[in-house]
Amino acid sequence: MREGLFIKRNVDKWNTYQHEPTQDPDELADRFVTVADDLAYARTFYPNSRVTRWVNSLAAHMYQRIFRNKPAPLTRLFRFWKFDLPLLFHKHHPVLLFTFLLFSGVVALAVLGATQDVHFVRNILGDGYVEMTERNIREGDPFGVYRDENPFTMFVRIAMNNSFVALIQVMGGLTLGIATLFSIWQNGMMLGAFQFLFFSRGLGLESILTIWIHGTIEILSIVVASSAGFIIARSILFPGTYSRMQSFRTGVYDALRIMLVLIPLFILASFFESYVTHLMSTHVASDGKKGLPLWGSLVILGGSLSFMLWYFVFYPIRLWKKQQAAINSNHAG
Repeated sequence: MREGLFIKRNVDKWNTYQHEPTQDPDELADRFVTVADDLAYARTFYPNSRVTRWVNSLAAHMYQRIFRNKPAPLTRLFRFWKFDLPLLFHKHHPVLLFTFLLFSGVVALAVLGATQDVHFVRNILGDGYVEMTERNIREGDPFGVYRDENPFTMFVRIAMNNSFVALIQVMGGLTLGIATLFSIWQNGMMLGAFQFLFFSRGLGLESILTIWIHGTIEILSIVVASSAGFIIARSILFPGTYSRMQSFRTGVYDALRIMLVLIPLFILASFFESYVTHLMSTHVASDGKKGLPLWGSLVILGGSLSFMLWYFVFYPIRLWKKQQAAINSNHAG
């Protein structure tokens, strides 16, 4: 687009922004995004033009007003969860996909190993755990382990343990991803061996309906935490056009923001495991007691999976496309 046409299409808007300032924080933020897009375009195609300096002054003035009139904390928090985090996930979707495929591959490898070696499951889970599980199965209470502890104590312990595991996976990025990769290997092997143990005893469906009440959010959150670790590793190994230190700082900042979304998810998963899985394990047990009905388990499973896919995959894609459409429309108009 020629400079004259660019100015003609946008000059009225710029004059309005300059001479008719708004007091609405949301409108001011929208105006700033619009002017920032115009400035990026002008700097690209007309770097030495007077119009570029004018648009730059408009953007600087709006920036100062935004930081002088910060939105309410609740508004900023809402925007962070609704816009900032989903766009961050979209930015790192390739890493998230790589981590998910890697973790799934390790789980599949564990299942394959268990089919080839009768001692594989014991080597991974330990003799004590396997014998306890087999004893519970013989007694008609295959998931009794979820009822052997006070629910609140179990809730606190699991929430802290999951958060610690996630932190280790994220900080593993500082080792160029080696520690994160090792954690994925451990957790994937344990999950594959664990599920094979129940499927080999004819309890595959029951294990899914019981264990994955909490496991859906818990396991997928661990995958997300691992991807945060790989984000740090990638920022060190592949800085791109940035300096290695700038890339590293950005990677750590993104990884820590991703950790923020995992905290409430781990708390929710711990609640499901300590209280809801407890009810479902009672229902599966053959002692005549009634717990969480089948439809309740299916609702939680479906809702958990739908939320994780929506918030981490589909909504970020939709939001990014909407943002790009707005930018293209602004440049064209």
